[in-house]
Amino acid sequence: MTEKTTDNNANIDSTDVDSTNLDNTSLESTKLDNQKADRHKARQQKVKLGVDAKIAAAQQEKGILLVLTGNGKGKSTSGFGSVARAVGHGHKAAVVQFIKGTWACGERNLLEGAGVEFHVMGTGFTWETQDKEKDTKAAVEAWEYAEKLLQDKSVNLLLLDELTYMVSYHYIELERVLTALRNRPAMQHVIITGRSCHREIIELADTVSEVQPIKHAFNAGIKAQLGFDY
Repeated sequence: MTEKTTDNNANIDSTDVDSTNLDNTSLESTKLDNQKADRHKARQQKVKLGVDAKIAAAQQEKGILLVLTGNGKGKSTSGFGSVARAVGHGHKAAVVQFIKGTWACGERNLLEGAGVEFHVMGTGFTWETQDKEKDTKAAVEAWEYAEKLLQDKSVNLLLLDELTYMVSYHYIELERVLTALRNRPAMQHVIITGRSCHREIIELADTVSEVQPIKHAFNAGIKAQLGFDY
């Protein structure tokens, strides 16, 4: 009986030890979790302080000139997204397209129905027309329309889609563009899209984003598709 009692006591002691170890492990794990949570909270509080300070410092309101340039896909898409946002808030928006005028345009189909005014250059891609005189005439006519919109205080947002090419190809004088942008209504937002934006337009802009290609389906032999690419 003495030996059995001793064995039972040993088993009870072993169970107590295992339970104690489990409790200690659980406590240590909880402690580590709490420390991680505290560090995360401290980091986020620091981020919040920085963001709050920037928000407090940014009190000026003015019309923004945004340039979306670079060789990557999505510049026009981004510009049209901003137009949709403005319309969603009840603002008046307009679009002048300088390149893709002969293509079907899903954004145009949608936004014209929401009251967005469009003016399309209509000659299509310059490598298709191969006619500089015709392209220059069409570009100037489209720019004259854009100049009127750039003087219209009722237009909250104007998208000048693919304007950069018109300047690069010398279809429209750079100084004429800069003058119109500088003299537009103080609260009018303008978005310019296209590759190889001239440095003076970039210098004038408030915000510039450069879209760079990492991969592009077209380079893998996949054609542009209705509803996704245009």
